Amino acid sequence: MSSEITYSAAGVDIERADEAVQRLIPHARSTFRSEVISDVGGFGSVVAIPETYREPVLVSGNDGAGTKTLVAQKLKKYDTIGIDVVAMCVDDIVTCGAEPLFFLDQLTVGEVDPEQIEQLIIGFAEGCRQAGCALTGGEIAEHPDTMNRDEFDVSGFAVGVAERTNIPTKSAVEAGDVLVGLASPGLRCNGYSLARRVLMDGRPLDDPAWPDADVSLGDELLRPSVIYAPTVLAAFRQFEIHAAAHITGGGLEGNLKRVINENVATQLDVTQWRRPRIFDQIAGEGPVSESEMRNVFNIGIGMVLILPREQADAMIELASQDGHEAWTIGHVEEGNGEVRWADK
Repeated sequence: MSSEITYSAAGVDIERADEAVQRLIPHARSTFRSEVISDVGGFGSVVAIPETYREPVLVSGNDGAGTKTLVAQKLKKYDTIGIDVVAMCVDDIVTCGAEPLFFLDQLTVGEVDPEQIEQLIIGFAEGCRQAGCALTGGEIAEHPDTMNRDEFDVSGFAVGVAERTNIPTKSAVEAGDVLVGLASPGLRCNGYSLARRVLMDGRPLDDPAWPDADVSLGDELLRPSVIYAPTVLAAFRQFEIHAAAHITGGGLEGNLKRVINENVATQLDVTQWRRPRIFDQIAGEGPVSESEMRNVFNIGIGMVLILPREQADAMIELASQDGHEAWTIGHVEEGNGEVRWADK
C-alpha cells in the first residue's frame, strides 16, 4: 500500500507560511493609523472613517508592479518592490482627492520562503509609511506547479476616503488652467516589458546604466517609485485642483485624456521639464521612436495637477518642500478632449 500524500508533498508548506505570517506582523503593525480597529491575522480589516469628514465616500484602487518583479528576482533584492505596488495604488486614488487609509497586499509565490516574504513586506510597510496609510493585512498564496520555486508576483489594493463635494469632475477643467507636473526620477512601474527587452538583452545588471552613470543598470531599473499621495492630498486641501492625473500606462497623453472633458485640450511643452537619462537610453538603444516613448513611458512626469494659473507657483513650491521637482509643463485651451504636444 502506498503511503499517504500530504499537502507539503504536493508543494504547499503550511508551517513555512505560518512562519512568514509571524515575520510580517510587526512590520504591518508599525504602519497602523489610529483608525485601525482590527489586528493582523483576522479574516477582514476593520478601519474607521476619520471623524473630520462631513460626507465621506470611499475610494479604492488596485494594481501591481508588472514585470518589474523580474528585475527584483534577477537581483534577488526584494525589499523595495512593495513600495512600487503601494505607489501605484495610492497615487491612483489620491487623484480623487482621497486620503489613503489602508492597504492590503497579495503575494503569490512558487514556494514560501519566509525570509523573501519578510523582505517583500518590508517594502509594503515602507510604502505605506510614505503614503500615510496602514498595512492592515494581505494574502500569501503558494502556487506550486504554476510558478517556479523562486518566482513571485505582487499586487495589492488601497482604500481611501474623500469628501464627496471635493471630488474633481471633468467639467471643472477649463481653458486658461495650467498643468503642473511632478517629476518621476525613473521608470516607476510602467513600460518594463519594453525596457527589459531593450536594456536587459544580454547585458549584465551590474553594468553601468549608461556609459557615465554612477548607478548600475539593475539598480536603475529597480529604483523605487516616488509616492506622490501626501503632496497631492495637501494640494487638494490648499489649492483649487481641477483635475489630477497619475501618469502610468499610456503615458501623459493616455492619462490626461481621462481627466478632461470634450470641450478643452491640453497643450504640453516637453522643453519645460527635465527628462531623466534612462528614457534617452531606452530610446537610443532600442531604437524606440519618440511617439512610442510617449505612448509607453511617463518620460519624466509621474503626476500632473491641473489648476488655475495664478496658483501654479505656490503648487510648485509645495512640491519642492515635499522633495519633488515640479514644473509648469503646459496649459489648457479650447479643443475636443485631445492632448497636444508643442513640437507637433
